[in-house]
Amino acid sequence: MKQSPNSISIKLDRIDKNIIRALQIHGRIQNNELADKIGLSPSSCLRRVKILEEAGVIQHYATIVDPQKIGLKLILFSRIWLIGQDAETIDTFIEAMKELPQVMECYIILGECDAMLKVVVPDLESYRKFQSTHLTKKNGITSVKTDLPSQIIKQSFQLPLEDL
Repeated sequence: MKQSPNSISIKLDRIDKNIIRALQIHGRIQNNELADKIGLSPSSCLRRVKILEEAGVIQHYATIVDPQKIGLKLILFSRIWLIGQDAETIDTFIEAMKELPQVMECYIILGECDAMLKVVVPDLESYRKFQSTHLTKKNGITSVKTDLPSQIIKQSFQLPLEDL
């Protein structure tokens, strides 16, 4: 891995990409197994993983849970329009969304709406309560349009490294 002098841009080499690919598929892989898979010694592999972690390329490790199997049956996408475009309104909204466990993803959008949320809840009644409690003026929101997907075709947590 080559870093630019100001550490803002990180250039991944082939070995770094192979390590990341393997960890994206199986985050709990043992270092010895990872080293074998990549073709490095265990100490070299561990050193590279530590460098990727310290550089912030690998942010953290997580367990992916199937929401359906634990009773979170609905995934909804909410398009948000804010009261204003001033920093205080945006900051209020951002801080409020960070605190809501139902909000799985939150993006500030350049386009028709101001933000997009991915929300996970058990049922429609739970979403109605969530929306009327949290997607309100107190959090800087003036309007909400919610979309309910009818089918999940693809959901991936693996970044496409081939294009780098």
